[in-house]
Amino acid sequence: MKIRLSTFDDVPQIEVIINDAKTYLASLSIDQWQNGYPNAEQVKSDIEKGESYVVVNDDNIVMATSMFTLRKEPTYKEVIDGNWLISEDKIYGVIHRMAIKKEFRKLGLATFLFDEFHQQLKDKKIESLKIDTHEDNIGMQSLIKKLGYSYCGIIYTDYGAKRVAFEKVIS
Repeated sequence: MKIRLSTFDDVPQIEVIINDAKTYLASLSIDQWQNGYPNAEQVKSDIEKGESYVVVNDDNIVMATSMFTLRKEPTYKEVIDGNWLISEDKIYGVIHRMAIKKEFRKLGLATFLFDEFHQQLKDKKIESLKIDTHEDNIGMQSLIKKLGYSYCGIIYTDYGAKRVAFEKVIS
């Protein structure tokens, strides 16, 4: 099992994973990812920017996907009822669009991805990783809290959706 940058050949498998995640979230009555986002065009854009990652097994089956960037997230400029731990002026990492293929859930793949992104930040001497999720997505919130993230407040996406925001200081 390894993590690598996604390629355009991975897009069909990534789409399956994202659609599985959309179905799973809907089954939990979470309206996250229920409006056509994310989609293949978003994934292709992430690939073009070198920001789309996949976890693959020895047979090159895509088991999980995530977007990871060092670009500032415009929706993170304003945090309501809270503050970021590290100044918005500094470079930080951001995770979006993390999803695990349904057959591979509960195997620690999300933690595996987080560990990789934490290491990339350490290697670059960047001390912060930020993430947001739907307020009803208790599964993701539980994971990021378990990984040492701190709740920092509320942000709103560019399409007006409320999200809870978290940050971890990477040391």
